[in-house]
Amino acid sequence: MDHPLLQSYGPLDGWHILLLIGGLSIGFFLYQVQKAIRLVMLGAPDDRFGSWRARLSEFISGWLGQKRVLRDRFVGSMHVLMFWGFLMLASDMFDLATANTFSDKILPDALFGPWNGMVELGYTMAFIGCVPALIRRVVFAPEKLEHESQLEGNIILFLIFSITTTSFIVESFHDPSSKWEPIGHWVGGMGLADGTVVAAYWIHMLSICIFFVLIPLSKHMHLVMAVPNVFFHDIEPKGKMRPLAVGDDGKAVPMEKILEIDPDDLGLGASAYTDYTWRQLIDGWSCTSCARCQDVCPAYASGKGLNPMQVIHDVRNYANEHAPLLLSGGQPEETMMQRITDEAVWACTTCNACVDACPLYIEHVPKLTDLRRNAVMETMEYPDQLNVAFDNLDSTSNPYGFGSHERADWAADLDVKVGEPAEYIYFVGCAASFDERNQKVARSTISLLKEAGLDVGILGMQEGCSGDPARRAGNEFLFQMLAETNMMTFQELGVKRIVASCPHCFHTLGKEYGDYGGDELEVFHHSEILAKLQEEGKLPQVENNDRSVTFHDPCYLGRIGGVIDEPRDVIGGVDVETENHGQDSFCCGAGGAQMWMEEDADKRVNVIRAAELAETGCDTVAVGCPFCSIMVKDGLDAVGAEMEVMDVAEILWEQIVSRDADIHEQYQKKSGKARIWSSSQAGFI
Repeated sequence: MDHPLLQSYGPLDGWHILLLIGGLSIGFFLYQVQKAIRLVMLGAPDDRFGSWRARLSEFISGWLGQKRVLRDRFVGSMHVLMFWGFLMLASDMFDLATANTFSDKILPDALFGPWNGMVELGYTMAFIGCVPALIRRVVFAPEKLEHESQLEGNIILFLIFSITTTSFIVESFHDPSSKWEPIGHWVGGMGLADGTVVAAYWIHMLSICIFFVLIPLSKHMHLVMAVPNVFFHDIEPKGKMRPLAVGDDGKAVPMEKILEIDPDDLGLGASAYTDYTWRQLIDGWSCTSCARCQDVCPAYASGKGLNPMQVIHDVRNYANEHAPLLLSGGQPEETMMQRITDEAVWACTTCNACVDACPLYIEHVPKLTDLRRNAVMETMEYPDQLNVAFDNLDSTSNPYGFGSHERADWAADLDVKVGEPAEYIYFVGCAASFDERNQKVARSTISLLKEAGLDVGILGMQEGCSGDPARRAGNEFLFQMLAETNMMTFQELGVKRIVASCPHCFHTLGKEYGDYGGDELEVFHHSEILAKLQEEGKLPQVENNDRSVTFHDPCYLGRIGGVIDEPRDVIGGVDVETENHGQDSFCCGAGGAQMWMEEDADKRVNVIRAAELAETGCDTVAVGCPFCSIMVKDGLDAVGAEMEVMDVAEILWEQIVSRDADIHEQYQKKSGKARIWSSSQAGFI
């Protein structure tokens, strides 16, 4: 039998039919792809062309290795099988479209068998991947996708099923080897009629052509856009935001020179579609609608109007709906804030769980913070509740509104350096400076550092807010003012090493102050220092703790900061981990300036997290963040859980105090002498 492509079908030869359907499908595909590329390139400039080695390494593991996809082992395995299967069988599509010209006339004889083996393995892997995926969608549709139409995904999976099954029939025509093509050889042994093989060939090619048409019209555009999206991912530290303006030295332009810059050249956030960078816009065409971001979003879980997956869909839908106007250089009346909605924008806690979960490195959070920045600094349309925090930050350098002279009151009796040079500066943060509950954490931390013999001091009234709440809320001017003021203090005192017990300060000072002259700062979370001191034998290990302890990972410490093991080491490990812990921890609800806004939802984020913590059955929740401490305690009260919330520093200091008390008691029994002991010396108020 002649190859199906070489046969005649009435007035048309097989070549003519393939050229017609193939030309139309590929032509439509290329037209839609170039249209999408043109829409993407309307975005603002974005320098993503450095650090090629790091990008290539992550691309190999992230795109080619599918490492993030495989976090969900069941669904991820199905996708990986189809992904790698198509990579392996791709050459066969060209071969079939040329009547086996490649395999018969170009491919060396020595490679004929291995190549055919690779191709059949590819088809087999894709088949094995698509069948359970199709069954899952049709029979056991995930609850998270119930509100989404399943038709698109089902059609694509059916096409993959069609492409793979017909390939084995077509393969049987080509005298398959039992060694390299066992399935094709087995099918060939069935004695299929020539007409069956011909029909299978055209079903195969038609399925491929339909696939090409559907790719740019569906979420499967990620097959094209995922490549640049992954390669040009943000290699800056997780959660790092960008300055208003960057000078030739790569650093933030000082505030004194900001006013000299054209407002159009300042990073005043996004309002129009074209305000987003080209890399941010690629996200819209890279989304697979897997809903992993939705699954981990605390705002979505609490019933708010934010769905990070929908945010990404909104970008693409906006572009497609307004394509003629955008491509002609016009601007739609509809803003991106209107499309995404202010409810969604202001519900984000900036926990970055969505970014971390995305298998294609989509950057959800910057799209929301850019909208916030524009709302605060241009349109002045933002939640009124933020005005109190903004005013307090501006006038007193803390969101609480307390006078700067009160910042060191908590340490009045601790004999610690205040406003003097020291090897380590404990950056107390606003919460530990003014909140009575968190002042105990500050006292325990300082007491521990002194116990270990460190030369440590605090800034006292010279310390100002790190600026995190202002920056996450969109007030970049206020943030930069606070950052520059703190940097002046650091430089005057020669500050090089900073210890922070607040993960938000830890992140902002350590990852973002580099843009403002803080390149040489070494910033540690207090759990890192304490764990190191324990390792060096300068502080004791926590042993024989009567408490049953679980640990709540703060988002800016664990997922964003990468500090996961150290706080657990400080307290001697945990007895029971929560379902979501470590990098996958669930947010307490305070981040993204939410601490300074009222949460209006059927179910509060901290209540969801508290219920998860209560399920561990432990009597103590260890934390490493002042805001988490407040939110978790409030949530536990709401769910009626009698669990104590303690910072890791408090747990360690508690044991030291207990040991000292035991030693004191034994000393009294032996000598009959009294030793002066006070709760203030022990670090408690």
